[in-house]
Amino acid sequence: MVSADFISVEQRRQLGATDLYLSPIGLGTVKFGRTTGLNYPNEFTLPNESTLDKLLYLAESLGINLLDTAPAYGVSEQRLGSLLASRKDKFIVSTKVGEYHINGQSHYDFSAKSTRTSIENSLKALRRSELDLVMVHSDGADADIITKSDVLQTLQQYKEKGLVRYIGFSGKTVAGSLLAIEQVDAFMVTLNRQDSSQLELLKIAKDRNKGILIKKAFASGHAANNDALDYVVNYPGVTSAIVGTINPEHLRANVSALTL
Repeated sequence: MVSADFISVEQRRQLGATDLYLSPIGLGTVKFGRTTGLNYPNEFTLPNESTLDKLLYLAESLGINLLDTAPAYGVSEQRLGSLLASRKDKFIVSTKVGEYHINGQSHYDFSAKSTRTSIENSLKALRRSELDLVMVHSDGADADIITKSDVLQTLQQYKEKGLVRYIGFSGKTVAGSLLAIEQVDAFMVTLNRQDSSQLELLKIAKDRNKGILIKKAFASGHAANNDALDYVVNYPGVTSAIVGTINPEHLRANVSALTL
């Protein structure tokens, strides 16, 4: 393996059994649209449009082709819709349903009605005719979400309509998340040097050819170093690690830190 200053097309990884090929790190965009109620060590202000535009061009030039967003990320989806209007084919966008940012707070709703509204809002905000990947944004009650709500069934209906390409689950428990394994194409899993609690899910998902995206690779900014990123990106079965930043130097450093 060698260090990478640029992620080539050949270094992209297939997301499970889907036809999506992703860069081994993706850009998380919570800081594009939300500043409150976050577990980051340092405060920040929302960047202006010009700053974000330059950051996305940098991401593209570094070979990053995955952006991760969510309704819970404030105005992130709306800003991405505007910023990507002229280059929609450059990025695969993952978004979510279930968690919503209202008056500075997170609220959860996994009902069929809320899921439909969320998908329609995301299509409009992102200015897309279809959503590449939609994850269920769990509040931690994974088993109840899967067995007692209609969120996955509703997402499947939108997949059958051609408005959602692939479905995923971003949970907090192994046993709960595994209840969704027959219904999803991918999982978003927590993995870092401090937290390996979801390794069993990662291993089972790998065996079942489900895509794996990693969240909290740097423990929400509390463990930022080269070894931390290499650990998750090169863990067997991992497709891509989502790393959130609005700092171009951090983005460059994240790519340079990779040994692929």
